[in-house]
Amino acid sequence: MKRVLVALLLTLLASPLALAQGNSVRLKEIARVQGVRDNALVGYGLVIGLAGTGDTNKNRLTVQSVANTLSHFGVNIGPDDLNSRNVAAVMVTATLPAFAESGQKMDVSVSSLGDARSLSGGILLLTPLNGPDGKLYALAQGALSVGGYEVSAFGSMEQKNHPTVGRVPDGATVEREAPIGLGEDGRTLDVVLYQPDFTTAERIAESLRRNAGVTAVAEHAGKVRVTFTAPPLDLVQTISMIENVPVTPDQVARVVVNERTGTVVSGGDVRLGAVTISQGDLRIQVQTDYLVSQPDGVLVNPSRNIGTAVVPQANINVQDPEAKLVTIPNGATVSDLIAALRAIHLTTRDVITILQSIKDAGALRGELVIQ
Repeated sequence: MKRVLVALLLTLLASPLALAQGNSVRLKEIARVQGVRDNALVGYGLVIGLAGTGDTNKNRLTVQSVANTLSHFGVNIGPDDLNSRNVAAVMVTATLPAFAESGQKMDVSVSSLGDARSLSGGILLLTPLNGPDGKLYALAQGALSVGGYEVSAFGSMEQKNHPTVGRVPDGATVEREAPIGLGEDGRTLDVVLYQPDFTTAERIAESLRRNAGVTAVAEHAGKVRVTFTAPPLDLVQTISMIENVPVTPDQVARVVVNERTGTVVSGGDVRLGAVTISQGDLRIQVQTDYLVSQPDGVLVNPSRNIGTAVVPQANINVQDPEAKLVTIPNGATVSDLIAALRAIHLTTRDVITILQSIKDAGALRGELVIQ
């Protein structure tokens, strides 16, 4: 009997720990090392080889760019002498990943800047891609892949998807290494949370101290500073160890509502207070019919005041069914509420309106985010 009681006691004590470990995730899934980030690149270029679907001569930007490009090849021609719709001015964008090395390939996106109808079949000329600091990091060039088309003839047009935006797979070559913003002294490392939270930040610091054997302090809700006694000999191995430290993030009670699509997403920890909901469905329909009234009989030399008249006749229909009543007990979840409202055949938009009213009444124990 004693053995059974001891086993039961150990099981009860271990249950919270097992639950916490079951909800734990790796640190890399909820945070990142500061300085390890992607970098946006942008450039201006020309797409050539279009079958008459490029920019018109009204775009002085395009014809001037073509003239400047030809001058580099020893062809001197003025913008007024150009008359071609086979060229389009475009903006080229790309994302330079962290730790990118010279010679690495990456995809680029190409978007029309003028009044081109389609970029299908075009070739992107050599385009330098610069970062926010004005330095050149990559060069882009290649054939465009456009997932659409636009065909027009004699006033008729057929279009599929978006033909003025395309991609060049592996179209850019990295020429400069991506900048890395790690600590200069080599003794500190900052971990930045994707979703700032004071409780989660403190749990990260405590887990790093316990599992990684480093000094970690939560600076604020979004950053944890890691300090080493000496600069690590293998920084990659150290960061890998830090990224794989288990952490149990704090769950925020939050309901996200998208009114445009009628979508409601709720976390499992969102609870409701005791609340009673009464929902009516008042419908008023106004329909107007126009009747034509004409004078009877045959009139000889009728007066100017006699003629055909249009008489509107309005019909008003009011439907006011009995209001439906739903009672939610204390501690129920949003899932229970939605199931109860669905049972009385309410639409998703009615559910969204009711959630907003419950929040205003103070019965929603969580955050309501409306997109």
